[in-house]
Amino acid sequence: MEAGPRDKPYPPQEEDSDELTPDGPESETGGESFRELRPPRRLRIWQIAPIVGLAAAGSLMFAFPLAFEFGDGGAVVAMLGLLISSCAAGWGMMAGRRVGLTWPGLPPRGSGTRPDWRVVALYVLVVLTIAALAIWRVARLR
Repeated sequence: MEAGPRDKPYPPQEEDSDELTPDGPESETGGESFRELRPPRRLRIWQIAPIVGLAAAGSLMFAFPLAFEFGDGGAVVAMLGLLISSCAAGWGMMAGRRVGLTWPGLPPRGSGTRPDWRVVALYVLVVLTIAALAIWRVARLR
């Protein structure tokens, strides 16, 4: 998508002119942009609804067979629910990244700073622990 005219800073104006511009009086800083005035980009309801719906359906598919042990097919349904929940989480992460959100402790995109290895290790440890517990629980159904 190309940037609109509001995304470009104004050309520098003469400093001793006391005239009003179409946008109002000039400030002391000179060429300003509307970038500071825009609200931050947010996820819209049409982006969030399918993610939440898939996550809810997947978590119910994962939880009910594990809680009530629906015979031999329960493990398959539970793993399918885990897969759907994981897909919804990945979809949500990509949608959040598209609007500029980041995980806590990680630098924003384009900042040029590297993430702290301890934060990344903590995220990896949490994901591996949850996956191991889920797989262990499904394996115990057999």
